[in-house]
Amino acid sequence: MGNPTLHSIHVHPLKAVRGIAPAEAAVEPWGLAGDRRWVLVDGAGGVVTQRPHPRLALAAAEPSPGGGLVLSAPGRAPLVVDVPEPVGTTTVRISGEKVEGVLADGAAHAWCSDYLGTDVRLVHLDDPATRRPVDPEYGRPGETVSFADGYPLLLTALASLDALNSLVARGEFPEEGPLPMNRFRPSVVVAGTTAWAEDSWRRIAIGEAVFRVVKMCGRCVVTTVDQDTAERGREPLRTLGRHRRFGGAPAFGQNLIPETGGTVRVGDPVRVLQSLE
Repeated sequence: MGNPTLHSIHVHPLKAVRGIAPAEAAVEPWGLAGDRRWVLVDGAGGVVTQRPHPRLALAAAEPSPGGGLVLSAPGRAPLVVDVPEPVGTTTVRISGEKVEGVLADGAAHAWCSDYLGTDVRLVHLDDPATRRPVDPEYGRPGETVSFADGYPLLLTALASLDALNSLVARGEFPEEGPLPMNRFRPSVVVAGTTAWAEDSWRRIAIGEAVFRVVKMCGRCVVTTVDQDTAERGREPLRTLGRHRRFGGAPAFGQNLIPETGGTVRVGDPVRVLQSLE
């Protein structure tokens, strides 16, 4: 398998838009520091993602001091959003759950609504330690997650993307490949493995932090959105559906839950502590 290393780190402060790729990040119990602590919701409190609004791929959010955001999008002046005062909460509906968060100010709602052309509100997860438990089928009591789809971190591997792209090249829509890693919006990307080696991992260490590898990640239509153009295609779901499935869904990447915190840095060794092999 060689000597796996951490190739890149990805933090998305606002779910569904572009994030940043820092050289290092702190690992908190609910995910990378600052990752997916903000979310957009519609009038019913439902999470707004690239599924119905692929234009979100062209917007970006960078962290500002104190946990705030700097929002940007093509043709729009950037907007600085401060962390709201926790004077009350609103209900966010995400992945079949109800999670409480705190509304940002009116300027943030207006900026985001104007960009998308529909009424949305921006919500901050004020207390990730208590607001949203991890799915009890895979999580342990007290484990929580941010506004990520279900688990604190997502790991992908360069060798597995190469293998997937080889399958796409031989499939129905070869013109849609090769696909970049940003289609999968991972937290951490690993280099130096064989293809699909991560399938057998159960506990790993990256730098100072230790993680449980709990399940393969089922993938949705967001993976078909070109993150540079916001155009939607058919890959990788068509190929994953034929070759890589978990629980009936197309799958790529592994969901992680931190066991210990610490800092992870690009270039850190990735050590497999427990595997099925």
